[in-house]
Amino acid sequence: MQLDVSQLKYVLFDWDNTLAESRPSLVCAIDKVLAEYHLPCWEVSKEKRDRNLSFKDNFPRIFGNAADEAYKKYREIYKKIVRGRIRTFDYAKEVLGFFSARQTGLIIMTNKERCLLEYELPFLFDKSLFCRIVCGHEAPADKPSGQHALYALRGLMRPEEINRKNVWIVGDSPQDSAVALEIGALPVRINKSIWGDGGEPEKNKKIVCFKNFADFYAALKLAKN
Repeated sequence: MQLDVSQLKYVLFDWDNTLAESRPSLVCAIDKVLAEYHLPCWEVSKEKRDRNLSFKDNFPRIFGNAADEAYKKYREIYKKIVRGRIRTFDYAKEVLGFFSARQTGLIIMTNKERCLLEYELPFLFDKSLFCRIVCGHEAPADKPSGQHALYALRGLMRPEEINRKNVWIVGDSPQDSAVALEIGALPVRINKSIWGDGGEPEKNKKIVCFKNFADFYAALKLAKN
């Protein structure tokens, strides 16, 4: 499928495992907290999660009544670990540069807590690249609800104006694609799903899939203008 950027106005990017390779830090931090509570490691404990909830909102399912305390410990450990570990992906900056050069609005839309997102964002990108950032619990509902994207676009586009040509949503997970499909935007799937539950999105003709940012960038350079 050849991409068409001639009418593109906004691109909404997921953060974790899309723009930021943050999973190693997350797993290291959560494993430390799980060990403190004498619970199995994340590879085992993650099976308790609800995949339609954010990482933070799954804490009650894993830690029970100790969820709030456990999350505070996780947040402290994560911030200590992430600075030296977080990376972006090859060609991610080139992709953002392509859109910026066209004056396409760039938005971060993530279920991540704002205090963590804003802590790690400067390690990878200039915040001024993005015209808006929407984090977890700020919209009426988080991903996979389309309300998250509509909130991110509030005041920029009316819901009835959104279509596959003027709004793209880029992410690694089924949640990201579900948001795009709900509001009529174009879902772009990139990278392997962070939790290994991405299904086979390439079989869904409504979803545009790229193995990585290098392939995405190559397609953008060939896009219809």
